[in-house]
Amino acid sequence: MKDKLTDRQEEILTFIKQFTLESGYPPTLREIGKHFQISSTFGVKRHLEALVKKGFINIESNASRGISVIRKTSEDFVESSLSAESIFLKIPIIGRVAAGLPLNSVENYEGSLVIDSSFLKKDEDAFALRVKGDSMIHAGINDKDLVIVSPKEQARNGDIVVAMLNDETTVKKFEFINNKIKLIAENNAYLPIEVKNEDDFKVIGKVKGVVRWLN
Repeated sequence: MKDKLTDRQEEILTFIKQFTLESGYPPTLREIGKHFQISSTFGVKRHLEALVKKGFINIESNASRGISVIRKTSEDFVESSLSAESIFLKIPIIGRVAAGLPLNSVENYEGSLVIDSSFLKKDEDAFALRVKGDSMIHAGINDKDLVIVSPKEQARNGDIVVAMLNDETTVKKFEFINNKIKLIAENNAYLPIEVKNEDDFKVIGKVKGVVRWLN
């Protein structure tokens, strides 16, 4: 089959999937190269271009973390014969997270999204949140994208999270150093936000992935 992957391509695809699952955002070319001991980014690009050509990933230009997985393994078409309930998970799309309202409030509900269940390990509280703004573009998260959020996962340094800060919802990188919390944008046009003691602050959940519709 022309879309069959080589062993190395399969390994790289698996690494991209696992990295995205654990971090909430895709790896950069350098991170892929470091993991597989590929000395040049050109060598990494060759493998990624093959994955694009075979229909396994998309790469957004001008974004350091612009890789998104379309098909996860070369066995996807075989696996599609399994029951849909074991493969897919339906989660609510939340247009905004409002203070004082439950996440599944009718006021916030925009619809539902069906995703691969393996990305969330059947986390029943997971939801999708529509992003507003460009503060996370260098993490591959653009305006109007949907981020997949898991409220059950505890935030660690470097995680991308959805947080509530003084009644405002924000998507930022979480940093906790020297008993100080900072919310870091992935766009140099935005300064870090330091959470003060008097602030009303809560981490709502960890971002597990991004969904984007291409025009």
